[in-house]
Amino acid sequence: MSGASSGGALACLCIAGPTASGKSRAAMALAEHLAPRRRVEIVSVDSAQVYRGMDIGTAKASAAERAAVPHHLIDILDPAERYSAARFVADATRLVAEIAARGALPLLVGGTMLYFKALFEGLDAMPEADASVRAAIDARAANEGWPALHAELATIDPATAARLAPTDSQRIQRALEVHRVSGRPLSAWHTEKARPPPPPLISLEPNDRAWLHARIAERFAAMLAAGLVDEVRGLRARGDLNPELPAMRAVGYRQAWAALDGGDLASLPAAGLAATRQLAKRQLTWLRAMPARRVVACDAADATGQVVRLAAALALS
Repeated sequence: MSGASSGGALACLCIAGPTASGKSRAAMALAEHLAPRRRVEIVSVDSAQVYRGMDIGTAKASAAERAAVPHHLIDILDPAERYSAARFVADATRLVAEIAARGALPLLVGGTMLYFKALFEGLDAMPEADASVRAAIDARAANEGWPALHAELATIDPATAARLAPTDSQRIQRALEVHRVSGRPLSAWHTEKARPPPPPLISLEPNDRAWLHARIAERFAAMLAAGLVDEVRGLRARGDLNPELPAMRAVGYRQAWAALDGGDLASLPAAGLAATRQLAKRQLTWLRAMPARRVVACDAADATGQVVRLAAALALS
């Protein structure tokens, strides 16, 4: 794979997978393997790692890893700010070009599948956010609950509702907002357009879901031991954040915030584990809708080696 793009395609490699599937480990192993022949720079595809001060619950690369391999789109925003798929596409497209121009390999790594989809397929021009409409939707959700609003969405936009969990407040809110502002369902804004071929995507997926669940449990326990609750407590103490901000809706942070609100930290391990499992299920659903992906079983004994061999063949071809 040369540094130049072909037919408009992005000149990069991608590694995706559900949370705790070993993406970061595989990416670092690939960078080390390619180092004698080609330098690698990693672009994070993660909607939570963009936020500063959210380190433990997002499983960011360590300082040593970032010193060894350049990482991008990490710690670029304050948690009070909002990031979007459109901004990610602009940032990632720019970074891929800049990294390739330096003669390095852009390696996109992460689990925010909406960002991968937007990058590969493009985004349609949709209505801008309307603060008053969002406030009205949030007020209804406070009274009726997000599952009730999800049920309403199913009547006006069944295609969008079918791919959203009843508790996915951020996306339910956006879908209802688009319909309220434009009079059209969100799914109607997604149109088929001619697109350049997507870059190679290696997908880490488990053969045995129980293996992934065990990994998720181990990692969430490690986050709690590393001080996730104190991290969220510090964010709350700022006074300018609230649980409806996109940053605070991230899995782990939302559950820790709620546990601190209710004074029931004993419930946090089970709540965080359940939410993370649900996230992994959604991530796998998104991935399986990407037919061009190259699947590596993340629960295979040599999964990292398989990714390295496959990615190296693609990068050096």
